[in-house]
Amino acid sequence: MHYLLIYDVAPDYLQRRGEFRNEHLALAWKACERGELILAGAFADPADGAVLLFEGSSPEAAERFAAADPYVKHGLVTRWRVRQWATVVGPTASSPIKM
Repeated sequence: MHYLLIYDVAPDYLQRRGEFRNEHLALAWKACERGELILAGAFADPADGAVLLFEGSSPEAAERFAAADPYVKHGLVTRWRVRQWATVVGPTASSPIKM
């Protein structure tokens, strides 16, 4: 299954992220190396959030990531949520539907 970790960020996110970016990216790359995090990035124009795509049997990896993320811990992320994503098209879709 796929899970989206969705972040809303503080208005001063761009000004403050530099202090925590290396730690955040190290956490993300470790999750990627474990096969949990598939793809991640921030929104652009406006930079008001981010989405991280996780793969697994439950939302646990995404929830664990958010709990450990320095962006969350230091208030750069104002709200986060995990949503199960029913993927149906593409080479890594969890429930492919072909017509």
